[in-house]
Amino acid sequence: MGKLNNMAAMFLMLFVSSIAKAQTENVFDITSYGGKHDKDITLALLDAFGDACESPTPSKVLIPKGTFLLGQVSFNGPCRKGVEFQVQGTLIAQTDKQMKEDSSWVAFQHIDHLRLSGGGTFDGQGPKAWGTCGKNSYCKNLHINLMFNTITNGVVQDITSKDSKQFHVNVLGCKNLSLKRFTISAPEDSINTDGIHIGKSAAVNITDSNIATGDDCVSMGDGSQEIIVERVTCGPGHGISVGNLGNHENEEPVFGVTVRNCTISNTMNGVSIKTWPASYEGSVHNMVFEDIIMNNVSNPVLIDQVYCPWNQCNAKLPSQVKINDVSFKNIRGTSATPVAVKLACSSGFPCQGVEIADIDLTYTGKEAAAAVSQCSNIDPKISGKMNPPACSSPVTITP
Repeated sequence: MGKLNNMAAMFLMLFVSSIAKAQTENVFDITSYGGKHDKDITLALLDAFGDACESPTPSKVLIPKGTFLLGQVSFNGPCRKGVEFQVQGTLIAQTDKQMKEDSSWVAFQHIDHLRLSGGGTFDGQGPKAWGTCGKNSYCKNLHINLMFNTITNGVVQDITSKDSKQFHVNVLGCKNLSLKRFTISAPEDSINTDGIHIGKSAAVNITDSNIATGDDCVSMGDGSQEIIVERVTCGPGHGISVGNLGNHENEEPVFGVTVRNCTISNTMNGVSIKTWPASYEGSVHNMVFEDIIMNNVSNPVLIDQVYCPWNQCNAKLPSQVKINDVSFKNIRGTSATPVAVKLACSSGFPCQGVEIADIDLTYTGKEAAAAVSQCSNIDPKISGKMNPPACSSPVTITP
């Protein structure tokens, strides 16, 4: 009996050992590929991902705690199984090496079941590039920190994007992607540093995140469908926006957007829908903005269908983007300008099915003036408390 017990114990030890070995084999630590602290780990990381992508079982690429330099990389699938990138350390963008223009610093492409986590930071070294904007054409080609292109069933959580040279995150052609407990950090005067931009993607959720940047905290372009932005703190920046739409032919509809339980502070806009005048055809429908706190926001509630920055368009021709079924509910706080609510719809295609309810926004500027709301080409459904009074002043449009 004792001999049998010894054999059973030996087999058990071998079994446990084989499981532990299998688990170790599925973790691809960049230090095992020559990655070292304060050194360029680009090749090591690509090699680790290559092995993880070919693994017959779900695998993990590990970047341990510490500081690492990283050049321009693209992690391209499809992979045999799901891949997790566990970034525990800080990745610093290489700024003294040649990088392709008009692209991203770190790209994840064509991967099913991608997971990016670990509490780490992607530092884009934006301050070394922002000063070039306005001086030469390079500012048009600054790099995006993180690109997610054609990702299906992805999760990004507990990650920080810091000082991206351009957009922090670009989500394109993705389906079922969640970004949660995501932190974005850049100064208010950083140019074109949108926090998270979404385009041609469906079922994208952004939750429990903190975004401080120099442009839109979250922006949704054409083809954004079934998007949820919830429990997000935004500011500084330009708020949470849909648009700018209608500037290109054959843009896909935007619908099913919900922005809920967010706090927006010290931003240019609060929640907004923006379309170009003299635009191509397009549509925006089934939008919900509710339970939102505004703190010192210049344009807390905004529909702007005559969006024409730097006079780059013909404002005399109406936007052809149709807006319908939109609700603004339970939005409260303070406005940095007297116009707390502005609904400037297209004269060619007036907004339809817009509801505003329980708005309480107070102007806190130096002038002795109460907040007002402005409306044009819209007949909204109004209910609940309304401060300022709904559509109390017409919109003045100057071509």
